[in-house]
Parts: sequence; structure tokens; C-alpha cells
Amino acid sequence: MKKSLVIIPTYNEKENVASVSEKALQVDSDLEILFIDDNSPDGTGKILDDLSQKEPRIHVIHRSCRMGLGTAYVEGFKYAIDKGFEYVLEMDADGQHDPKYITELISNCDENDLVIGSRYKGGIRFFNITLARIILATLANKYIRFITGMDIADSTSGLRCYKRKVLEAIDLDAVCSKGFAFQIEMAYRTWKKGFKIFELPIIFYNRDKGTSKMSRHIVFEAFFMVLRLKLKVR
Repeated sequence: MKKSLVIIPTYNEKENVASVSEKALQVDSDLEILFIDDNSPDGTGKILDDLSQKEPRIHVIHRSCRMGLGTAYVEGFKYAIDKGFEYVLEMDADGQHDPKYITELISNCDENDLVIGSRYKGGIRFFNITLARIILATLANKYIRFITGMDIADSTSGLRCYKRKVLEAIDLDAVCSKGFAFQIEMAYRTWKKGFKIFELPIIFYNRDKGTSKMSRHIVFEAFFMVLRLKLKVR
């Protein structure tokens, strides 16, 4: 496996970070993890520090306040570029993404530039997720495809792998999405640059512990961000 980094933003995920990191590190001995914690009041940051002291492949960035998923990933991307990682992955901290897919994401990135863990490619694959959420996510992706013209079934997926050259080609300082719309924006900017995008079918699981960060504000941000991208990103 080439030098690879998994970026995992955290906010109040004390019940999940140990398990997620353990499963991810078992995938390959060369894989490293970067946690970016937004000053979680539940003590997630302290747990991450303890994990990093025991395992040198775990790195932690502490931020002073809750600054959003998008800014966390941008900071992580810059870290990955600076440290010379060839493949840069995104993964949620809540256990909804199975780390077993990491190997496939990276291997498929050999012939592609961005590999997205897709819940819709070749069929809808959710496990123990409410019907309302499945419908909302499905309609959102249909709306994104209609407005942007991207032939991507799941541009909102938070499990993905980038080649380093993609992140170097995108102006990361121009990325403006702070919430989950960040995933849409990065997919769109990658697509507009002409990079090769591949969707790897995955199963998306419901979280067992902790609280979802999804909110009405996040949904609205994503809705209007799609229109903004269509008008402004060239």
C-alpha cells in the first residue's frame, strides 16, 4: 500500500473513536490516521491524545472551537500534502463507514483520481437506516445530478479516497462549504478539473453510539450550495 492517510473529523464522538481507529489501523500496517477534533466538550480530544501516545500512526489536531466539517477536511488535506501522503481518505468517526472498504478504495485509486464509497451505485444499500432518511438522501443526490450535470450517484458520501494530485490541483482556500455540503463541493471541483471519478459500492450503517450531527441548517446549506457551485465554479 502506498503512503495513505485517513482523515477523521470529530466532535463529541468519545464512544466511537477508539473502535474506529482500531479497525482502520488493522487494514494495513502502513496506514495512518489524522483525527481533527473541534474542542469536543465530551472529552473526545483527551481520548484521542491517549490513543496517539500509544499508537504512533495516530495523529491529532486540536482546534479551538466547532468550525465545521469542511474546514476540518481542508486542514487535513493540507497536512496530508505537506507530509507527502499519496492517498488521502475521508471517513466518518461515528462507525457508519466500515473500515474494511479502505483497501478497496485505495486499490481502485490506482487507476482513478477520486474513489467514492457509493450507497447508490448498482442499487441502494443502507443498513438499519430510517426510511425517511433514505428518501431524503436519495432525492438530494438526484437533485445534485440534475443541477450540476455530474454523473455521480452519491456525491454526498463521506467515505472516499483522493490521489494527492487532485488535492494539489484544487484551490483548497477557495472551498467555502463548512458542513456536509463540503462533500458535494469537493466532488464537483474534482469533476470540473476533469479528474477520473469512480464509485465503489458500499453498505452504509446506522450509528450505534453518539448523536447525529445532521440538522435542518445543514440540509439548507447543501441545497443552496449546489446552485452556487453551478454558477461560480469553472
